[in-house]
Amino acid sequence: MKFLTSVGSIVDSMGSALLGCSAVVMVTTFCKQFFTNFFTSLESIVDFFNNIMWTNNLLVVLLVSCGIIFTIKTRAVQFRLFKHMCKLLFEKSKVGKNQVSSFQAFCISTASRVGVGNLAGVVAAVSVGGPGSVFWMWIVALLSSATAYIEATVAILYRDKDPHGGYRGGAAYFIKNGLKLPFLSTIFVIFALICWAGVFQIISNSVTESFNTAFNIKPQITSLVLVVLSGIVLFGNRNKIVNVLDKLVPFMAGLYLIVVFFIIFKNIGLMKATVIDIVEHAFGVKQFLGGSFGAVVMQGVKRGLFSNEAGSGSAPCAAAAAEVEHPSKQGLIQALGVLVDTIIICSATAFVILLSKGQIEEGLGGMTLLQEAFRVQVGEWGVIFTAVILFLFSFSTILGISFYAKPNLYFLSKKEWPQELFKVFTLVMLYIGGVRQNALVWNLADLGLGLMTIVNIIGLTPLVSKAVDSLKDYEKTYLNN
Repeated sequence: MKFLTSVGSIVDSMGSALLGCSAVVMVTTFCKQFFTNFFTSLESIVDFFNNIMWTNNLLVVLLVSCGIIFTIKTRAVQFRLFKHMCKLLFEKSKVGKNQVSSFQAFCISTASRVGVGNLAGVVAAVSVGGPGSVFWMWIVALLSSATAYIEATVAILYRDKDPHGGYRGGAAYFIKNGLKLPFLSTIFVIFALICWAGVFQIISNSVTESFNTAFNIKPQITSLVLVVLSGIVLFGNRNKIVNVLDKLVPFMAGLYLIVVFFIIFKNIGLMKATVIDIVEHAFGVKQFLGGSFGAVVMQGVKRGLFSNEAGSGSAPCAAAAAEVEHPSKQGLIQALGVLVDTIIICSATAFVILLSKGQIEEGLGGMTLLQEAFRVQVGEWGVIFTAVILFLFSFSTILGISFYAKPNLYFLSKKEWPQELFKVFTLVMLYIGGVRQNALVWNLADLGLGLMTIVNIIGLTPLVSKAVDSLKDYEKTYLNN
């Protein structure tokens, strides 16, 4: 009887175990199916809104329209005061320990503007839209410069004092302080954080692919190096990011332009034909009749807008931190930043590709195409140079965005722990993005960028008159004496 009782107990236990296993399998299957359906639905929703904003060119029309209107409102400030803008950039200024100088604010915003978009983005524009897309990049930069002036000036007019010294500002602050709409400010911050999380992954993935091509280094190793270097700066003292970008941005931009100018000088005989080719393709009858004229224009406009960031609400975070004697002074310097980004850096990339046309294997794209163009022009070390430049551009963008995140996180909470948590989150995103692509995260970055841009424009438009009045006062005070 005891034996039978024991056997019965064992059978009961096995039955319970089997039932338990079945329950676990059922729960696991349900959860797997639930998350699969959830992410499929999320992807569909993200794609739907991205198509409205990007594929249907809603944002392109919005930003170009703003550029035209702001240019008219400021009486073409980017042209009238261009010489003065250049002079302001090199004007020396003394700031306190925890304050940001006007030049440092320029470097921070330029660090974010000058990134993967100046390299891979330009390659994409030329590959899809042809040489003519470069011309339309120039046009949109000239218009967007006025938008950058308005953004930066309004950001300074409505910024908050930082208890540690210096200032906090940006779109969230001028929407709250200027329009008295804190809820809309919170929405902007959420969209911005979604965008920047995706951008970290895109940046990291571009760097690892480039280093794999140039040095045959595994993505895991490159990602780890990028994480370590970023962590050293992010977890450094309060002004570590500012101090690093103050030195890194002029160095990396100067290094890139030196090599590009060498390539242009080497091919000086082809430059006239290249410029003519750009203009002819921009207005070419052949492209118009062939139905590709729209693609030429839109590729140039899109890439120009993506690269210079004017209108997105990012750069005002840097501008608002600057210690300046007049709001319009920083506005003018930020307007110059757009021109530096597109007219100089983006054009440099485009010229290298166009001057190498006919010497590069068909079908190449992205960073591989750019690396091959540099290899054709300066030899095998050009591939290595491109990888190093991309690393520097990307690293500076990581630091620039991290600086942008600070005032936005403080807007949500005055406590320090969200700042530290975001730093850890940044490093995690960098590593994951470097190891493998994640289409959903990348699409979320596009969605976040589009939505934060729309909210920024909604908040900025009613305050344009304030920036225009500031410009009039600045000209009266500093230029008409």
